[in-house]
Amino acid sequence: MTALPNQQQRVLSGMRPTGRLHLGHYHGVLKNWLRLQHEYECFFFVADWHALTTDYEQPLNIEESSWEMLIDWLAVGINPNTAKLFIQSRVPEHAELHLLLSMMTPLGWLERVPTYKDQQEKLKEKDLATYGFLGYPLLQAADILIYKATQVPVGEDQVAHIELSREVARRFNHLYGSEPDFADNAAAAVKKMGKKNAKLYNELRKRFQEKGDHEALETARALLESQQNITLGDRERLFGYLEGVSKVILPEPQPLLTPASKMPGLDGQKMSKSYNNTIGLREEPESVTHKLRTMPTDPARVRRSDPGDPEKCPVWKLHQVYSGDEVRAWVQQGCTSAGIGCLECKQPIIDAVLAEQAPIRERAEQFAANPNLVRSLVNEGCEVARDVARVTLEEVRQAMGLRSK
Repeated sequence: MTALPNQQQRVLSGMRPTGRLHLGHYHGVLKNWLRLQHEYECFFFVADWHALTTDYEQPLNIEESSWEMLIDWLAVGINPNTAKLFIQSRVPEHAELHLLLSMMTPLGWLERVPTYKDQQEKLKEKDLATYGFLGYPLLQAADILIYKATQVPVGEDQVAHIELSREVARRFNHLYGSEPDFADNAAAAVKKMGKKNAKLYNELRKRFQEKGDHEALETARALLESQQNITLGDRERLFGYLEGVSKVILPEPQPLLTPASKMPGLDGQKMSKSYNNTIGLREEPESVTHKLRTMPTDPARVRRSDPGDPEKCPVWKLHQVYSGDEVRAWVQQGCTSAGIGCLECKQPIIDAVLAEQAPIRERAEQFAANPNLVRSLVNEGCEVARDVARVTLEEVRQAMGLRSK
């Protein structure tokens, strides 16, 4: 199928504020953001309201954690001149859209989200029998739909959340997308595209509606995105006309699958604060060196002269992330023959991690020393986000009969 040009697509992604980030966040999320910010129009946000869905009893650390996390984003190279960085609670339009969508979202849709019962089971020590926890997938849908994001980077385990957003958008458009004289308004909008493009649009629409040609559908969508002489309202009207429905007010987002993070923790498990096996993104070199030098190895290597098996050693997993073929071959040969000791094996990892952290730590110190600059950058991002969100919310209000006088 013909895809829309990336620069015409909008990506939205967010993270709950957990304070300073670790290398697992960097390799699992932030490196992907660094790439996406140059390929799409990106909105990255601190999901502080989402933090309250599970930590509502202890909210005091949320604000401090938000700013620490933002410093880490900036330190790794997320560019506020390229991507919009903002804080969720500073854009109240998220909350209003969440409220409005809750009026037409079936309760069963929320109860069947896979993570709903999974998280209740994993977090038994917390009282999650709250409306906020039940409704957080809908708040997540509002986060996405308020910016009309076309792509949402997620792992495979989060695709169900994006599917809920798609279902909510589809239901909303079905209920509220109709308008008086829709067909006449759509036909008038087609003419505004110019004779040549109008003819092509009509041919592609016919091929899709009469023959189910999905390639024609994607080509027509790309054609609409490229049009400079039609309004946003006409473009959304023509998207709906193309698919045989009424006006598309809330476009359906698509999951942008990201590779699973391969960053292991100090014990070989996934790096996570809950496992106490992390290395902080800007942790001091002495602490990093100590953690890596004392991390567990193959239990079969009791003595220096005992041969080992790299596949049974957590250090080998770090070599998969940080070492090239030559170093990995050296480790394989040296470990299995007892030609190198465990501390020797760890040294290339120590060197690589410290080299990766050094520029990040330096930039983080500069941002931490200038909190007014960080707040200014985030304030600008919040203003841009609100401008975009207001436009969408006004369309939603109008569609639901709530237009302001």
